[in-house]
Amino acid sequence: METVLESGSEDRVRGEEDDDGRETTKLEETLSDLPPRKKAEDCPESYRVNSPDEVRVLAIAESFQRQYSYLYPDRKPLLLCPVNECGVKKFVSTSLRPTPNVYPELYTWEGCASFVANFLSLDPLEPPVDPPCHLLSSTSVLRRQRATCFESATLLCSLLLGADYNAYCVSGYAVREMCLLDQSQQECPLLAEEEGRSVISEQEPQDNKYTVRPPMELDSRFLAQQEKKKQEAEAALLLKQKLQESEQRPADDPLRGLRVHCWVLVLSGSWSVQENFFIDPLTGKSYTTKDDNFLGVESAWNNLNYYVNLQECNNSCKDMVFDLEDLKTWEPLLYGAVSKNQLILEASEGNEEMTVSKVNDDKEEERPRVLRMPTSWVGPISISQRDLETRYPEGQRVTRYRRAKLERFAPWISEGLVTRLTTYKDLDCTEVVMVKEWYQHRKDHLEQREVNKVDNVTTERFKDGRSFKLLFHRYTSLSKDSQHDMKFSSTRVDGLVRRVDSPFDMTEMFEGRSDFLYYRHAVFKTRNALPRPDVDNHQKLVEHFHRNTSKPANEDVAVRVFTVGFQCRIDLTYHLEDYQFSPSKRTFILPREPTERRKGEGFTPDMVSSFQEDPTEKPLHTLALHKMMVDLMKEKEEVSLQIKESICETKAIVECRRQEEKHVQLYYSPWTTTGAAEARRRRQEMERQALEEQKWLQEMETDIMAPFLIGQNNTMNLTGAEAKRFYQDSLDKYKEKLVNQVTFIHSRFITETNNLQKKQEWYQKNQLNMTAQQEEEYQTYCAEKMLQIQVAKKRLSMHKEAAPKKIDDFIQKLRADPRLKPHLPPL
Repeated sequence: METVLESGSEDRVRGEEDDDGRETTKLEETLSDLPPRKKAEDCPESYRVNSPDEVRVLAIAESFQRQYSYLYPDRKPLLLCPVNECGVKKFVSTSLRPTPNVYPELYTWEGCASFVANFLSLDPLEPPVDPPCHLLSSTSVLRRQRATCFESATLLCSLLLGADYNAYCVSGYAVREMCLLDQSQQECPLLAEEEGRSVISEQEPQDNKYTVRPPMELDSRFLAQQEKKKQEAEAALLLKQKLQESEQRPADDPLRGLRVHCWVLVLSGSWSVQENFFIDPLTGKSYTTKDDNFLGVESAWNNLNYYVNLQECNNSCKDMVFDLEDLKTWEPLLYGAVSKNQLILEASEGNEEMTVSKVNDDKEEERPRVLRMPTSWVGPISISQRDLETRYPEGQRVTRYRRAKLERFAPWISEGLVTRLTTYKDLDCTEVVMVKEWYQHRKDHLEQREVNKVDNVTTERFKDGRSFKLLFHRYTSLSKDSQHDMKFSSTRVDGLVRRVDSPFDMTEMFEGRSDFLYYRHAVFKTRNALPRPDVDNHQKLVEHFHRNTSKPANEDVAVRVFTVGFQCRIDLTYHLEDYQFSPSKRTFILPREPTERRKGEGFTPDMVSSFQEDPTEKPLHTLALHKMMVDLMKEKEEVSLQIKESICETKAIVECRRQEEKHVQLYYSPWTTTGAAEARRRRQEMERQALEEQKWLQEMETDIMAPFLIGQNNTMNLTGAEAKRFYQDSLDKYKEKLVNQVTFIHSRFITETNNLQKKQEWYQKNQLNMTAQQEEEYQTYCAEKMLQIQVAKKRLSMHKEAAPKKIDDFIQKLRADPRLKPHLPPL
């Protein structure tokens, strides 16, 4: 089936397009089914008008379609020339616009496929067994964020071609679940990844044949039988559930093998691609070319040529060969342009026509000329930074899997939530078992939250950097009466790595402490004693220590127990030497309610009981035992204080978490569009507040009542009694202010006068012995003081004269103030 443009065919095609009324009617029906779009006059010219090269390609495509229908009457018509958003027929290969991207996220096929799958919503084909009659441009698809599988594949293929992948759009047939984006019968990939990680972490290390064999485990036959029965019951229950699930699965698809679908083929040879593979643009997943989800292929195309499959698809795509240069298995639309390397070379040189020569009997004959594929009519495909950040239509996407629901959110939209995985117990997804949430950009450093709906247990995980070095928190509720399991970073000063706090006990675990403590367990008396850190409310304290090799084993304490009750005691258990089987022990019976002054008083050897593993070792003297008991009592008080601090810290962490969840705050990066908008909003808010503050200060400067309203909390609404009292108090304060000014000026006048008199007396005593310079300095000093005295005297007289008028003016301003005027009687 060879396609060559003959003379006169172009004019014949143009005449058919002008005169064929049936084609016009069909075009109008197609346009009426198009989704909402921009007006035709608002689109670029390439969207509304075909270039001469495009007209020739359309004519070739129509001739190709007639020959194809004649040779293969049992196959469906090919998708060659669908209409675009402006109602103009465009060849499918020209709808591909290779677009290189500047964002690193779109450098690989994984990033491109993930973006297209997440950014677009699916418009199912109607009817599902026929190719679409319209194909919107990628620019319109990005604007609408809705697309058919053909439009999604076109956008993905354009991105892959721009990234130098050897990619092709493929039109064919697929299973119902893939065509309708129905993943309800599949396992959630996120859940499968977590299960895989848990299996890897639970794998036991391989046995080393050179290690010492462990002692034989003595197992109970009865317990083994019970465990076997339990496993058999669980297996029977699992089999029953599988049978029920198989009964609930949807019936076989009556349209299997007829549902049309479009996906992307990536051939090996570029970007280190070793094998050919498919990409489903609706999910962004990759498949092998032998996958059972793909049932057949009709055609494939890129921006350079269009190829028709000549192979049988009886065994789906498993036996297909994707060597598009093989004319026995693939038929090209533009004959002679099979070689991809030749097409790239001709396209780079910018030739409008391509010629192929061959040598026959030393004579060169020129073959018929064929067209090269016209350049794409689609405008530049622009993906903004905001598109990459929002990712999903309206910033959210929900996908349902088998017994699971996966929700994905754009960052900075839902309190930092980016992913939520909900698992269910039943197939109908009515009974929730677990809810897992992943967060980003949270100021409280929260990364993951897991809520077990069955046990009502919440588990939170944090990254490094938050207060108290908290990394892990498990609880039933954020209250003091519930149990809290916390894990901390190893960078804490006290070496605490884990704390389990409940109403009746507390367990702490440590690492890297200088005192070799690694375990502490405190048992409390009552629930009400827990929130009272001012008293010793613990009943028993147990501490475990690692071996300190700098001490002998019989002096290095391994376990220390403080018991508080009817009989207070301290039990010490020491470490073992390598050749010992039983440890040394020592017990101290403490006096009842000892005071600081009487600690250790009345000590007797009967208060200590010891067991020494080595009988040849000399026992300690009474004085040494007395000193040891006093030291232990002091350490007991220190440990009690540490327990109280741990209780207070737990309460502080719980209260901090409660406030953080009540007022969630996020980090906003200024290098993102959301962060830039947030920074702009904050800057505008700060400018507004600064402007309001400046305006308020200006009003306060002109407000006569402002200095007197400070003590009244700047009250604006006053009652009659308050207004009268405020009027009298303001008047008294103003008079007091004037009197203070008079007093200050008068005191300054008296001070300068006294200084001048003292200087004159000094002059009378020393004038006979003074030099000319001293005489001159005296005259200057007297002149300055006389000037200051005259100024002070003048200011004092002026102030006394102006005081009555100032008081009258102040009274008039007070009475004219709208806050006081309604409550004051007229003069």
